[in-house]
Amino acid sequence: MAIENAKALIIVNNWGIEETELTRPLRDLKAAGAKVTLAATELEPCETVQHDRYEGETLTPDTKLSDVQAADYDLLVVPGGTCNVDRLRVNEDAITLAQEFAHEGKPIAAICHGAWLLVNAGLMEGKTASPCRYIAADIENAGGHYVNEEVTVDDANGWRFITSRTPADLDAFVDAIKNTLA
Repeated sequence: MAIENAKALIIVNNWGIEETELTRPLRDLKAAGAKVTLAATELEPCETVQHDRYEGETLTPDTKLSDVQAADYDLLVVPGGTCNVDRLRVNEDAITLAQEFAHEGKPIAAICHGAWLLVNAGLMEGKTASPCRYIAADIENAGGHYVNEEVTVDDANGWRFITSRTPADLDAFVDAIKNTLA
């Protein structure tokens, strides 16, 4: 598959998304020619934050999380933001989507707290990941292996999992996503 034909799905809660962890993958993948859909829990503006506490950019979602299916996309992206993922990880639509992507052998990319969703979805067993250090214990307790690296690409269990720690790792994170879609 060429990146120009790829369909990426980014899922978020409507508030508390770490700004650059959403905007960089969204804009960089679009600039590379991928079709990117932003799905939020509600069809209302998505309010991002900077460093989990300062007001960030507001974006308009393309659709509701409950209206998308893994079968229609090639890759799932889960941005961080503590409040964003704290809500996503208990959202049944988000959990089901993550499980469907994994069961269909499709890649999932999560940055910072984004991997929390996969903990609640029961998908961390046997996976190696490099999320932010604050959820390292959650990753380990869910059967995964935490590593402190700029980007980790893990192909265990029949599906690719791309993780990075923080916004400082966005270049490597986005490059790993692009390489996966190329």
